[in-house]
Amino acid sequence: MNLNKTPLNEFHKKLGAKMVPFAGFEMPVNYPLGTIKEHIHTRTDTGVFDVSHMGQIAIYPKDGETVNDIANHLETLLPIDLVDLDYGRQKYALFTTESGGIIDDIMITKKQDFIFLVVNAANKQEDFDYLQSTIGSRCEIVELADRSLLAIQGPKAATILSQLLPETYEMRFLDVMELESEFGNLWISRSGYTGEDGFEISLCSKKTAKFAERLLTFKDIEFIGLAARDTLRLEAGLCLHGNEIDKTTSVIEAGLWWSVSKARRAGNIRQGGFPGYDSLNAQLRDGIDRMLVGLKPLGRMPIRGGNRIYNHETDGDEVGQVTSGGYGATIQGPIAMGYVNAEMVRKNPILYCEGRKSRIPLNIQLRTFVRNKFKY
Repeated sequence: MNLNKTPLNEFHKKLGAKMVPFAGFEMPVNYPLGTIKEHIHTRTDTGVFDVSHMGQIAIYPKDGETVNDIANHLETLLPIDLVDLDYGRQKYALFTTESGGIIDDIMITKKQDFIFLVVNAANKQEDFDYLQSTIGSRCEIVELADRSLLAIQGPKAATILSQLLPETYEMRFLDVMELESEFGNLWISRSGYTGEDGFEISLCSKKTAKFAERLLTFKDIEFIGLAARDTLRLEAGLCLHGNEIDKTTSVIEAGLWWSVSKARRAGNIRQGGFPGYDSLNAQLRDGIDRMLVGLKPLGRMPIRGGNRIYNHETDGDEVGQVTSGGYGATIQGPIAMGYVNAEMVRKNPILYCEGRKSRIPLNIQLRTFVRNKFKY
């Protein structure tokens, strides 16, 4: 298999990373520290993640149009208020289908001269083609293949980064800043996908190794692999495309209605105008058959994505399916998320998940197993 490599591929190997195929790339799944210690280090100190496999897309105006014109075009695809988003701010957004499903979840930034998107690695070509086929005649859409992406996450992230880039310390959650530095032109957002305070930094690929080496000079920094990245986002109750969300899962089923801006909802002056508007309003009116919930196994046995959920310890009806599961190192126990029959959620009984030898009892709970620590 011919795998793509991020600019830090050799850097990871020198650190002793175990490399695995992921979304067409050779990526570090963990380092000698081990997944559990990497997870805990991110929660107590600071972890750095190479997320350069993610797609980075810039959308520029053309034919005399402005960035706000691009925002209007994008609002035909995304249920957010992008027109009124301030310059230098970022937002979580969804590409939706006509049935209210989710093509991809993205981070979108409104800059003075263009709009910047970070999209999921497995979807970046599909997202690029979708943008090109829908609004490409009115905008210039560019895949930024020459830029890398690093995430610096954890309670000491701001203190560490400010020693290199003092301007970043006063940033707030979803602020975006552009800086010139010894590491080249940096696009910095105060965001991430671990539930911790932190930053994501887009930079020229040729400068990435130099920046990574500089980060390693701080004693509280460790590089973190894909395995801990997954357990960190699971503890924080954050959806993963391909697990919790895809074209078959609606925005409402996934508990992501909060990401639909108020201005785009029914009864507001700029209501609708995006794919799935009618379907989602029908779901709000009529209710949904299933919903995404947090699942806490009773005991020490973890449960895994794809396992079925039943309403009785033996026999009974299938009432759901696990989407993600693993060991939550912060809470020191197994955790999971999954879709469960909405009536079961309302009754909130003990449910049972298929295990290796017998069914595992579990409770329904909020998806956030740890409190998010974003700096507002």
